[in-house]
Amino acid sequence: MLEGIKVIEYATYMAAPGAGSILSDWGADVVKVEPPGGDPIRIFFRTLGTDLQDNPVFDFDNRGKKSIAVDTSKPEGQKLLRKMVEEADVFLTNVRPGGLERSGLSYEELSKINPKLVYCSLTGYGLQGPDADRPGFDVASFWSRTGVGALTVPKGQEPFPLRTAFGDHTTSMATAAGICAALVEATRTGKGRLVESSLFRAGLYALGSDFAIQLFFNRVASTKSRHEQNVPMTNFFKTKDNSWICIVQRQGDVDWVPMCKVIGREDLIEDPRFTSSKARRQNASDLVDIIDEGFAKFTKAEISARLDEQSIAWAPVQTLAEVAEDPQTKAAGAIVEVPSSKGDGTTFPSPASPVRFPGADDGPKGPSPKLGEHTRAVLEDLGLTVSDIDALYGEGVVK
Repeated sequence: MLEGIKVIEYATYMAAPGAGSILSDWGADVVKVEPPGGDPIRIFFRTLGTDLQDNPVFDFDNRGKKSIAVDTSKPEGQKLLRKMVEEADVFLTNVRPGGLERSGLSYEELSKINPKLVYCSLTGYGLQGPDADRPGFDVASFWSRTGVGALTVPKGQEPFPLRTAFGDHTTSMATAAGICAALVEATRTGKGRLVESSLFRAGLYALGSDFAIQLFFNRVASTKSRHEQNVPMTNFFKTKDNSWICIVQRQGDVDWVPMCKVIGREDLIEDPRFTSSKARRQNASDLVDIIDEGFAKFTKAEISARLDEQSIAWAPVQTLAEVAEDPQTKAAGAIVEVPSSKGDGTTFPSPASPVRFPGADDGPKGPSPKLGEHTRAVLEDLGLTVSDIDALYGEGVVK
């Protein structure tokens, strides 16, 4: 879909590289510009204190890209990066705005070089306001500052962190979509634009339904225990063989009679404690106990069949190990094979991009690159050699 689109990714860590990975899967030519020491995520597992040599975290966000190592702390490196932008379609960065301004790599400067450039700035908090230049990480900007973390923690419990790069990759999806929208406009008008995404804004959108309630009513319900749910049938129940099942009640009262049939309690169908949404909320604790008792009579296989017979929406609560073996994971194309960077023809499984294009080549276009692996090839595409770089920009600018 994006074949022929040239992307310069001047970014490290996960959110912006994640967006670059999506664009690469969709066919864009993505050149990752790294500092001489490489993207810090290259040493992700070393930072955790392990001896693991493989790095599926880096591979996931950087597959199919080219890597060029440029020392952009030097004016000569900045000049080279501006040269690279001349023929690019997209410039994707998560460098803080102040650093970009000082380096002559702001939107204002690069759009003068290339008016059709789609310039995407992904930050912690956006490009304006008192925190525009504050460093951003998903557990801080997406999870904590937005209220997502506080609202997710059940009432009375201590805060806990979100899983690795969850907020980053939510922001990656939004960022890739924003870039594609700007590319459509650039194709139509011949003029690029600034695209601004942030972990903070993506977090607020992800929590948007609750945030909308807060903004309108000036209050929002806390996250409650199973026995305190406003809609007690939308809940989690454990089977006889210790499997948790997630139930989602449809709007209104349509699922009350079917649920009574699922748990074998038809005697409750006309029980005034449960015949309306308001009554069920007022008697939530009793109702959860009753459904718990009903689910405990059946195995996972048995309750699954009974739920399907009554057309109740449900899903198993699965571990990632179970997800990896779930036949629906394969059917949805949610796992793709990525070529190994060892160059031996082997592949390894990795999560797919978030959107599928049936019939199109929408998967990984190659392995993640070694640091500076494509420096010479990228420079040659610009009509330069390493010797040219040394002569024009100074020695040590590229690796």
